[in-house]
Amino acid sequence: MTFIFPSRSLKPALAGLTLALLTACASQPARAPAAASAPAAPSAGTAAAPAMSATPSGSFADWLQGLRQEAAAKGISQQTLDEALAGLEPDQKVLDLDRSQPEFTITFAQYRDRTVTKQRVDQGRNLLDEYRPLLDKIAVTYGVQPPFIIALWGVESDYGRFTGGYSVIKSLATLAYGSSRQEMFRAELIDALTILQQKNITPEAMTGSWAGAMGQSQFMPSSYLKYAVDYTGDGRRDIWTDQADVFASIANYLASNGWRRDQTWGRPVRLPPGMAESLIGWKNDRPMREWQALGLRNPDGSDLPATDEPVALVAPDGPTGPGWLTYGNYKIIMKWNRSTYFATSVGLLADEISGGTLATMAK
Repeated sequence: MTFIFPSRSLKPALAGLTLALLTACASQPARAPAAASAPAAPSAGTAAAPAMSATPSGSFADWLQGLRQEAAAKGISQQTLDEALAGLEPDQKVLDLDRSQPEFTITFAQYRDRTVTKQRVDQGRNLLDEYRPLLDKIAVTYGVQPPFIIALWGVESDYGRFTGGYSVIKSLATLAYGSSRQEMFRAELIDALTILQQKNITPEAMTGSWAGAMGQSQFMPSSYLKYAVDYTGDGRRDIWTDQADVFASIANYLASNGWRRDQTWGRPVRLPPGMAESLIGWKNDRPMREWQALGLRNPDGSDLPATDEPVALVAPDGPTGPGWLTYGNYKIIMKWNRSTYFATSVGLLADEISGGTLATMAK
């Protein structure tokens, strides 16, 4: 399978490894994967064609003046525009990254081993214990189990260690001017200016990936405006340094997209020999009892629950690899990042962090 680094937001989700720039930021169009189960780019949204940077027309200064006029018409103050855009020039490194997307061959098993590591599991368990009182309160408010909040935090930014050091305004302006998805990035730039207008953060502190994914949850500006939460009540939605805001924002994203508090993400299954690959797919729901009739079993060979619960079979390495029957919550993770590699690894990490308690919710 071909692994494509997404052109929108590379970031070090696989910290310390050669593949340390895996993308996974919430809620922007993903780059189309080269194979159905290859780890595509981030998150929820309509899949976009592979991006190749366009040749911009006109000078950056003229383009920036037009951007200023549009932003002002949408309510951004001149003070905010001056603070954010004064002296701004395109970042050639960002354009180079947008133009050069390397491809790698990697199986899901390899990806999982690099993502769901013992170190990440152990750290996740420690952080779950450390923040348990806060996470339990957030779980009551949003109906999201704490292990999933910790797991997404871990895969997105390695528990806040890698959030990106690029100026979000500069990166988005560069891409809005010089990439093939100028309209999308221009909208994100206007949203970023709106965030500054709301005094959530200063331009200097608004850092993220080279493609504009921000903070410990790696939200694009549009996702930030929809889902970021001021849980502490200090007047700022701080996904950069405030753990309460980070956790509540992750939980709010999931809850707003239909997360079920009484459900886990999936259950491992044993696939029968010769299973048709056409049955695999995270959108291909069938009743649990129908999967039983098709020959799927629990890993120990026992029967699946005789229920009509709709579940879909995910097998990122195909019918000869490991498989999972996935519930509705899996689809919510796929909205966050449209990659079965990403979504399955988040689920597996949450399972490990929970110490097996999530398995009791697999009906």
